[in-house]
Amino acid sequence: MPTYMYICSMKTVLLLIGKTANKHFVAGINDYVERIGHYMPFSIVTIPDIKNTKNLSEEQQKAREGELILHQLQPSDTVVLMDEHGTEFRSMEFAEWLQRKQQTARRLVFVIGGPYGFSQAVYQRANEKVSLSRMTFSHQMVRLIFTEQVYRACTIIKGEPYHHE
Repeated sequence: MPTYMYICSMKTVLLLIGKTANKHFVAGINDYVERIGHYMPFSIVTIPDIKNTKNLSEEQQKAREGELILHQLQPSDTVVLMDEHGTEFRSMEFAEWLQRKQQTARRLVFVIGGPYGFSQAVYQRANEKVSLSRMTFSHQMVRLIFTEQVYRACTIIKGEPYHHE
C-alpha cells in the first residue's frame, strides 16, 4: 500500500452482508474506497449471504446475520449501524462527527445490514446509528452513497474543494 499522509490513524471498516451485485455500484464503490485510502485506513469486509433463506423467517435471517456481524467485531470497536432510525447529518456535520470519532475511536466499524435490517443483539452492541436519508434506498445502493459521503467528509476535513456549500 502506498504511504500517504493520513488525516488520522483510526482504522475505518465498512461491514456488509452479501456482496454488491450491480457492477456499476461495485465500480463506484471501488473508486471511492481507493480515494478514501489517501486520507485514512479504510477497508470493506463482506460477510457472505446466508444460504437457504427460503425456510427462514425474517427474524431468523436477522438473527443469523447478527451472529455473523458480531463475530467480526472486536470488543474495543466503535460500532455504527447504518439504520433508517439513526441520526441524520448534513455532509459538513458528518465530517465534523467523523473528525471527532478520529480522536476517540481506534477502529470505527460501520455496518450495513441485509434487506431486513439488524437483530436485537446487533442493536444492543452498536454505539450509534446513522441514517443517510429519510428516503429508503436499497441496501446495495446505500453502499455507494455511504462510501461517497465518507470520501466527501475526508475532503471537507482536509479543506479540499470537492464539497461545495
